[in-house]
Amino acid sequence: MILSCSNLSKSFGSDTILQEVSFHIEEHEKAAIVGINGAGKSTLLKIIIGELPADTGEVVISKGKSIGYLAQHQDLSSTRTIYEEVLEIKRPIIQMEERIRQLEIQMKDAQGGELETMLSEYSRLNHQFELENGYAYKSEVIGVLKGLGFTEEEFDKKVNTLSGGQKTRVSLGRLLLAKPDIILLDEPTNHLDMESIAWLETYLLNYSGSVIIVAHDRYFLNRVVSKIVELDRGHAHVYQGNYEAYSQKRSMLRQAQMKAYLNQQQEIKHQQEVITKLKSFNREKSIKRAESREKMLSKIEVLDKPTEVNDAMSITLEPRTESGSDVLTIRNLGKSFGSLSLFQHVDIDIKRGERVAVIGNNGTGKSTLLKIIMDMLPADTGEIRPGSKVHVGYYDQEQQVLHMEKTVFDEIQDTYPDMDNTRVRNVLAAFLFTGDDVFKRIGDLSGGERGRVSLAKLMLSEANFLILDEPTNHLDITSKEILEDALTHYTGTVLYVSHDRYFINKTASRILELTGQTFINYIGNYDYYLEKKEELTRIYTGQAPVSALGTKTAGPLSGLTAGSASQGMPGNAFPDAADSTGRLDWKAQKEEQARIRKRQNDLKKTEDSIHDLETRAAEIDTLLTQEDIYTNVAELVKLNQEKEDIDQELSRLYEAWEQLAEEE
Repeated sequence: MILSCSNLSKSFGSDTILQEVSFHIEEHEKAAIVGINGAGKSTLLKIIIGELPADTGEVVISKGKSIGYLAQHQDLSSTRTIYEEVLEIKRPIIQMEERIRQLEIQMKDAQGGELETMLSEYSRLNHQFELENGYAYKSEVIGVLKGLGFTEEEFDKKVNTLSGGQKTRVSLGRLLLAKPDIILLDEPTNHLDMESIAWLETYLLNYSGSVIIVAHDRYFLNRVVSKIVELDRGHAHVYQGNYEAYSQKRSMLRQAQMKAYLNQQQEIKHQQEVITKLKSFNREKSIKRAESREKMLSKIEVLDKPTEVNDAMSITLEPRTESGSDVLTIRNLGKSFGSLSLFQHVDIDIKRGERVAVIGNNGTGKSTLLKIIMDMLPADTGEIRPGSKVHVGYYDQEQQVLHMEKTVFDEIQDTYPDMDNTRVRNVLAAFLFTGDDVFKRIGDLSGGERGRVSLAKLMLSEANFLILDEPTNHLDITSKEILEDALTHYTGTVLYVSHDRYFINKTASRILELTGQTFINYIGNYDYYLEKKEELTRIYTGQAPVSALGTKTAGPLSGLTAGSASQGMPGNAFPDAADSTGRLDWKAQKEEQARIRKRQNDLKKTEDSIHDLETRAAEIDTLLTQEDIYTNVAELVKLNQEKEDIDQELSRLYEAWEQLAEEE
């Protein structure tokens, strides 16, 4: 054990943030602290690092162990360059190298005992220099800077001229290169693009020390951590496993807690009804019996109602009318800013019911594409044609569609004047705006609060084509899960830009990657994109031989032409062993998507059937231990026969599940 937190409590005024929080971290362990916004995650990190005192409890760090901390916001004012600022963390090694060079010069003229002393120091320093990877420290610094998204051209930029996000990346680089025994990271992925996040994942997985992370990036947590510390209403709950395992265990626990709570409430209600009835008899014995029950009832430790995901926000997205099959058609689209060309000759077709995610590195033009579609920016070339009966709902990460001078209430009511005051308040309450919160000015809200207002407007729009720019920015994990569920059940069409890989994995049916001034098309979610990225990039860039496009191509690709993410559009298509034109038509794509959906539905139905039968089998096992059952021959035979039938059916379902799981 390298770190122990015991019974930590912290309050600010009358608000209790942490209450008797306890957990420990082992050496080399990677852990995450999760919870809704305001749960106390950053406060807990500051207590561990010693920036804030705890009201009660203690933090114990193993003797001789070092600790490093990256806060969400950095205010570096150094006049050094980016490279010099990060290199400074290697100052002890640099000084060691300077001393070694100095000794090499001095030893040329030294003799006797003086030479022996110098040789001894020289040998010791060289050994230490090698142990600390001294010969590679410059390449290590360059590797970390490039991994965090800095180009060599940016290395000479002065730190005091950088943006807040760039300063945070510089601080992260310094921290990683310092290699403390324990690293504390507060939202380390906020200012990183997908490639840099993937690099950081690999770095932390291979990091020899312990790591504690506060992050809303669930895909990142899924890959990196093996322990989750959840903060819920001030208390800490520890789960072993990655984020996916935690999410499943938490859901099961919440269900069990809710069941116990509801059962207890039902029992309390029943007892109260019995007490009332006994008292109504108005007899001495019945009143005594009622009082006895009241005494028993008063001793019950009443369970708190457990929090649920749906306690946070409630979003229902439903289009008013159905659009035509062709929702959006883009032809020969191009956009540049001065000498910077974002994309050229882009063709895209979006069909009804698709959920299309646009991904790519920062600055490639993803948000620009959405703004051109929304007519907020002009295109240099090309045309955009919406389909018939298409009604667009737009979510802007910069909240430009909000009026900063209006109150939250007026923003909704002015947009939807037919809504009465009660309905406006009910809608806002679903997005966590209650009481006087509804009269706050939009301009005074935080980024997350403005995001919730924009989502409320989107919900009311009843649009059949949603265009979303970074919809999960500023949302906590709980709110992201609710939005995911709403989009998954949405019957309209969705086009969105996002860096949230977990969100993309849950909601996307197709991915368009913006790279090299054009789009590469992937029909599937983010896991599918990762699986096929290397193969498709080779194909797209023409670096793979024709034979590489055999039976293991990315399936239903169509129109992978230069600058094309369309379905069956003309152009210089890449060759394919099965189709010399290199294009599969839209029907083939829909058939493949239908096959994938059918397989997923069959898997879900089979898993549900297995769960139901296993639950019944467990119930039978419990019944068979009861005396009134195993002494009743007829009932015993009946239950044993049912158990045997269940076992046979389970064997069949297990085999069917394995077959479905192995299908590609």
